[in-house]
Amino acid sequence: MGLRTKLQGTGVAIVTPFKASMEVDFEALGKLIDFIIAGGIEYIVSLGTTGETPTLDAEEKADIIHYTYERVNGRVPVVVGVGGNNTREVMENLQSYPLEKAIAVLSASPYYNKPSQEGIFQHYKNLAEASPKPLLLYNVPGRTGSNITAETTLRLAGEVKNIAGIKEASGNMVQCMHILRDRPDDFLVVSGDDHLTLPLIACGMDGVISVAANCFPKDFSDMVRFCIKGDFASARPLHYTCLEGNDLLFAENNPAGAKAFLSELGIIKNVLRLPLVPLSASIHQRVKQYLGK
Repeated sequence: MGLRTKLQGTGVAIVTPFKASMEVDFEALGKLIDFIIAGGIEYIVSLGTTGETPTLDAEEKADIIHYTYERVNGRVPVVVGVGGNNTREVMENLQSYPLEKAIAVLSASPYYNKPSQEGIFQHYKNLAEASPKPLLLYNVPGRTGSNITAETTLRLAGEVKNIAGIKEASGNMVQCMHILRDRPDDFLVVSGDDHLTLPLIACGMDGVISVAANCFPKDFSDMVRFCIKGDFASARPLHYTCLEGNDLLFAENNPAGAKAFLSELGIIKNVLRLPLVPLSASIHQRVKQYLGK
């Protein structure tokens, strides 16, 4: 059974809760893991962008990975985020991080350097060779400053053995359709954009790696399952129920929106590490009103 089957549905790019002292709050992380699994999600993505990974040191990352495996305890698969814009360093991390219990590695395209398409290809080719687990590409031009084109994605899918899929967050529906039309049969393609999940699954995507499912896991994962079955009449009301929540989640930055929701739900404290700060009071008030409904 390939990753297209094992990672079909809703994955959650999980936040990293912090205490008021700014240390990682493992007790809150445990509560969050239990909450989203109880909500029916299919898998967890640890140390994604939503986990504020740029502000975590290597020891904290290893501790979070170990704790996540322990708390999940085999209930759902775990994908681990390992990315960066220094190819050699990412290769070393792929060798040193505790990845033995991960089902796959998610790796964002190099940010800030703005490599050419050939540079992106060679970066991922080298990572795939170094990775002990199947590698998922992550295309998020809004954060990285460069796009992985459909041609580069398909070239990596066809030519590099250990590359198993992509989280596509370009927001470019036409680009996504080119990938979906021409991908190898076993190549996983999931949405990286909560707002566009329904139409992208309608085009053929296998699911989503979601921020929203931290906060409303049941409604969001139910919506995704209806979409995968082709039951869009049942999916559509859930999609529109989540729409305002999605707007609020991304009104200022991610994960400030998710942490506001989760603090109101009593699961974590509303604490972020600089340079990120909590939601402004006016948006936070709208989060309270949305949850009140």
